Amino acid sequence: MVLAAGLGERMRPATLTTPKPLLEVGGKKLIDWSLDRLRDQRVERIVVNTHWLPDQIEAHLKGQPNIEISYEPTRLETGGGLVRALPRLGDQPFLVLNSDTIVLDGPTPFLQRMAAAWDDSKMDALLLVIAAPRTHAQVGLGDVTMDPVGRLSFREPARVAPYVCAGAYLYHPRLFDGAREEPFSVVKLWRRAAAAGRLYGLVHDGVWFTVGTPDELDAAESLLARGGARWLVVP
Repeated sequence: MVLAAGLGERMRPATLTTPKPLLEVGGKKLIDWSLDRLRDQRVERIVVNTHWLPDQIEAHLKGQPNIEISYEPTRLETGGGLVRALPRLGDQPFLVLNSDTIVLDGPTPFLQRMAAAWDDSKMDALLLVIAAPRTHAQVGLGDVTMDPVGRLSFREPARVAPYVCAGAYLYHPRLFDGAREEPFSVVKLWRRAAAAGRLYGLVHDGVWFTVGTPDELDAAESLLARGGARWLVVP
């Protein structure tokens, strides 16, 4: 699934007339960076959720193979949007990508690494994370910490966390047990999984851009033009 239903409020005024997934970076629509990663791995069915200016997104995707649209007539946020799409996603673990992040592969494609790392007996969710010093964005105090076996914990107040969530996720449908189709952030379910010891992370070994603000868009454009992988990879 590719998440494309957000309002893009931090990117205004550009997103008043163009949905954020259709803004261009590096000569490509933002959403296409995520779709290309899925197609590189021969993903056979992709669900894209829409809400803000949905006709434009659907027009862009028209004719592209193996794409289903999950339209949200009201704003459901990440959690509610995933619950609405669950009937289309089946009963096995499924991938979710943000449409406002650009994830460039390291030596092995990150989606292959996530699939190989999945352990159904231990995990309800596996999040791709990146070390905060390797990002180009303003990431504040970080998002999560990781123990030696990969379990994630959320940053405590007034503390610094070394990892940032990188916009790629592998979920089992049981993560959503009891959740309703209503507006809520999927982070609520991450916290529940973390409390049960079933939230895990995988550290990204390639390059990552987030494109949530005009400044981040400009930075990503500049770094990609200069060969972003070469400039950002840190040994």
